[in-house]
Amino acid sequence: MTKQLSPAAQAVASAYDDTPEKETGNHRYLWLAAALRAVADQVVPEEPLYGGDQRWEWERDARQASRKKILAIADELEAQ
Repeated sequence: MTKQLSPAAQAVASAYDDTPEKETGNHRYLWLAAALRAVADQVVPEEPLYGGDQRWEWERDARQASRKKILAIADELEAQ
């Protein structure tokens, strides 16, 4: 019996499954990088900078810093 994935989990799984193979090898790194990018999109979506309430800017900045760390790991994996 297979459980239905949540939309967020399905997006990550699909990113992993749908990434094409690389001619030079290290396919698993590309697949992992794609999955990490999907995680970043699902958990910490990119937020535009806007002149809203400055009391909440530090929270946005903290979220975006976490997103950048996740994407840096993906960049490193893709470079292999």
